[in-house]
Amino acid sequence: MDITAGHLLLSYIEENLKNRHKLRQEWESLQSYIPEGCTTKVATLQENKSKNRYPDALPYDQNRVKLDPTKSVTGSDYINASYIVDVDPHHPRYIATQGPLSNTIDDFWQMVWERNITAIVMLTPVTDMGLSQSSQYWASNGVATYNIYEVRLVSEHPHSDDYIIRSFYLQNSQTRESRTVTHFQYLTWTSLGAPPTATPLLEFRRKVNKACSNPKTPLLVHCSGGVGRTGTYMLIDMALSRIQSGAKEINLAASVEYLRDHRPHMVKTKLQFEFALSALVEETHAMLDAARQRAMH
Repeated sequence: MDITAGHLLLSYIEENLKNRHKLRQEWESLQSYIPEGCTTKVATLQENKSKNRYPDALPYDQNRVKLDPTKSVTGSDYINASYIVDVDPHHPRYIATQGPLSNTIDDFWQMVWERNITAIVMLTPVTDMGLSQSSQYWASNGVATYNIYEVRLVSEHPHSDDYIIRSFYLQNSQTRESRTVTHFQYLTWTSLGAPPTATPLLEFRRKVNKACSNPKTPLLVHCSGGVGRTGTYMLIDMALSRIQSGAKEINLAASVEYLRDHRPHMVKTKLQFEFALSALVEETHAMLDAARQRAMH
């Protein structure tokens, strides 16, 4: 990264974070933002209603992920998931989805298979304060079968109290083809809240990006509704990717609007927006330190 541009960006982000009045105004203006021409007709069809975890976290018709339909089954191409494009319009950077329900786990693995997903980011524990956030869509040991997909847990590595990295062996029982999927689960981020510190999440992000380096394969990200924590993670990841590739300016409010053009309520709370800002400050500091070290050698 350009050290001078990095410093300018850093002072801009830090200023935004310190100016409480400006931050509040920016958030209030985001609350009134309504994307143009976005509809949710397919998500609200009678046959699809039971596949949605929350009635307000629905994919737009324009960029919803479509499953290969089963003949004669109405609504079989529907899953509550949205493509999010970043730089390349032909290859979405992410798929944002809800935590699978017990009746949508088969669809979830079908999407993983059909979209060639190699990494899944799960930003929630299975339950939070006694409430279900996501069905557990894998067996704690051995193999689980979901329609024509066999999912075997190969390994599970806890990293501190904050996250676990798993490896799944995924096989299509019809074609006998198989793949490996890496599963990153962040455990200490509660619904509507923000982690107490950004450091473990930034470390988690670095591990995710190392595993998901193919720009043609979307990163599958979910929390419970696939909007709050999911949108915040994407906001941090997109902004940091731009800073790393030498961006001279970052407009976070515009980035939130851009995410909301793709899926409603992305980055759901002011606390999550502030957390994204503080995560950017921390990681930009680290990147500047690394750039200075390189410049000295």
